[in-house]
Amino acid sequence: MNYLKTGLLLISLTMIFVFVGGYFGGQQGAVYAFVFAFIMNMVSYWFSDKIVLMMYGAKEADASEVPELYNIIKGLIVSANMPMPKVYIAPQNTPNAFATGRSPKHAAVCVTQGILNILDKEELRGVIAHELSHIKNRDTLIMTVAATIAGAITMIANWARWAAIFGGRGARDREGNSGIGMLVMLIVAPIAAMLIQLAISRSREYAADKIGARIAGNPLGLSRALLKLEKGNKIYPMDANQTTAHLFIVNPLRRDALAALFSTHPPIRERVKRLESMII
Repeated sequence: MNYLKTGLLLISLTMIFVFVGGYFGGQQGAVYAFVFAFIMNMVSYWFSDKIVLMMYGAKEADASEVPELYNIIKGLIVSANMPMPKVYIAPQNTPNAFATGRSPKHAAVCVTQGILNILDKEELRGVIAHELSHIKNRDTLIMTVAATIAGAITMIANWARWAAIFGGRGARDREGNSGIGMLVMLIVAPIAAMLIQLAISRSREYAADKIGARIAGNPLGLSRALLKLEKGNKIYPMDANQTTAHLFIVNPLRRDALAALFSTHPPIRERVKRLESMII
């Protein structure tokens, strides 16, 4: 179901892109915006592992430094039938974790020092299994595709905004349509694209929870870990970058009621509820 939902959301993004591109710039304008956004996101995708690890001061660790963590990962990759990722430790006290890399053969799992301090072995297994499922499912690629399309939509809208300021008009307006259509496209389309992109991110989190619980063999370890991580992130908030928030197993950013609408992560309580429902 999560894969179907992700596919439908990607199709919706594509439809918005085609409509917006045709409205403002015709076929040529849409193609230019898509190519530019694609190049930007592919560069980010190709080097994302190095960039994000550097941003959080993560250092590669070997088995002698974190033997228990290595043993957990080695056991889980057998269950997941995937290669061993590189292992990194970030020095933050905030308990959190993320996976990055463009493919299972070029992947890294990073945990913060804070998460090692508060989770027991079974909870840590659940967290690592969740991150391995992101790698196995190539969620980095899925999110790059979503970011490319959403970025292209926003780019076309920005071009149209500047064109309107300097007296230019979209392709539809030149055909006699009212400026109301342009206003709707300038405001509604980018917001809709962003919300769909966030929905894709949340869908991939649910899928990673489910598959991660199966890899670990126990959904309760991950559900307990999520509750601890939610509490720990409130006590030790992370100075995280908005553009990398979707990578973490729990949202590292401070949240209020309005921010929850634009969150890259589903509510912890709902994630826990779904995990507990897996118990037979």
